[in-house]
Amino acid sequence: MQVAVEPESDPDAAPGDRVRAACLRVGEAEFVRRCAAVLADPSAHGALLPLLGDVPAYAFLPSGEPSYWVPVWATRALLYAWDPSASPAVVTGLRHENWRVREMSAKVCAKREIGEAGDVLATLATDPIPRVRAAAARALGLVGESEHADALRLLRDDAESSVRVAADRALRVLSRRLDRDLSY
Repeated sequence: MQVAVEPESDPDAAPGDRVRAACLRVGEAEFVRRCAAVLADPSAHGALLPLLGDVPAYAFLPSGEPSYWVPVWATRALLYAWDPSASPAVVTGLRHENWRVREMSAKVCAKREIGEAGDVLATLATDPIPRVRAAAARALGLVGESEHADALRLLRDDAESSVRVAADRALRVLSRRLDRDLSY
C-alpha cells in the first residue's frame, strides 16, 4: 500500500505543489499576504516558511537572520498563488539588493501583468546581472508602455546574447500589444 505524502512535508515536492498545499491550509489570500510581508521584511519569515515545509540550512545566515533565499522563495511562490494586493511588494522586490529577488520579481511582474512596475522594470535595463536584464525585458514586453521601448532598444545591443534575444522578442510583443511599431 502506497502512503500519500503531503507536498509541504516532501523535500522533493515541486514549488507549485508546496504553494498549493499551503494555500489549502491557510487560504490563498492569507498565503499571498505572508509572501508580501516577507518581501517587505524578511524577518517575517516565521509566518511563511513553516507552510512551505522543510527549510534547508542555507536559508539562514550564521547570525540566524534569513538569507536572500527567503525573499526569493516568497517571490517565487507568487508565481503559483496570487492576489493583486501583493503588487506593491513585488514592485519593491524589483529594487532588492539581491539579484535573485530582482529577477524573480520581474518574472512575477510578467506572469501577473503588474503594469505599475513598468518604470522600475525599465531601470533594470542597466542592472549588472544579465538574468535580471533579460527578465526585465520579458516583463516590459508584457506590461510596458511606449515610453519603455527605449529601455528595450538599449538592451538589443547588450553584451549578453540572452538579453539581446529577450529584448528583441519583448520589443515585438510590446509593439504588437500597443498596436504600433516601436522597433526604430
